[in-house]
Amino acid sequence: MANLSGKTAVITGGNSGIGYATAKKFKAEGAKVIITGRSEERVRIAENELGVKGIVADVTNLSALDDLVGQVKNEFGQLDILFVNAGVFAPAPVGQNTEEMFDTQMGINFKGAVFTIEKFLSLLTDGASIINLSSINAYTGMPNTSIYAASKAALNAYTRTAATELAPRKIRVNSVNPGPVATPIFAKTGMQESQLNDFAGAIQNRIPLKRFGQPEEIANLVAFLASDDASFITGSEYNIDGGMNVNPLLS
Repeated sequence: MANLSGKTAVITGGNSGIGYATAKKFKAEGAKVIITGRSEERVRIAENELGVKGIVADVTNLSALDDLVGQVKNEFGQLDILFVNAGVFAPAPVGQNTEEMFDTQMGINFKGAVFTIEKFLSLLTDGASIINLSSINAYTGMPNTSIYAASKAALNAYTRTAATELAPRKIRVNSVNPGPVATPIFAKTGMQESQLNDFAGAIQNRIPLKRFGQPEEIANLVAFLASDDASFITGSEYNIDGGMNVNPLLS
């Protein structure tokens, strides 16, 4: 079991899904937790439900990130854990990707992730842990995910280099690559319910364990990587996907 007593953690996109489950897990393990999100309403609801600090911030807005870092510094001082979780998924086939879809996905999933780390770096203690939420889509070649997949592949490449460069400060940087997880991210794509059901059924059939993951299962892995139990782990990627990535042809 991870022990995060005495540690302070920031979770971007912490008002729902994997971020919410991780905030709950971190708090249960003794950490002080700050969650962020773009929606004032959803951040306040999650803040009250979880009993953590909620701050409204858009990771694509660098001045908003500066304000976020300033507020965390003033209220909490230094930071031990940074879970870069905020992300968005907008499926489209090659030939139908729009500039808006590109800018949104790359802006949140990659640019937002990079500058979240860049801005918080001065607050991170030596020996801190950074965990980036990526996706097995970085490798699967799954149809309709070209831009999303590219954003996650870029994040994984950044993770490896950051791990090397931050090693002198004993700051560990790792990626978690979930497969399909039961979170609201799919409902935000604009797909009809019937389309979502067909999509989910097709994906689930390709997972060896024959089910979607649960946010709490991802949170358990993130909590381990955030803890001192993972003190010799950096520059690594962890697939947590029910076996989907190693069985791409399974039907």
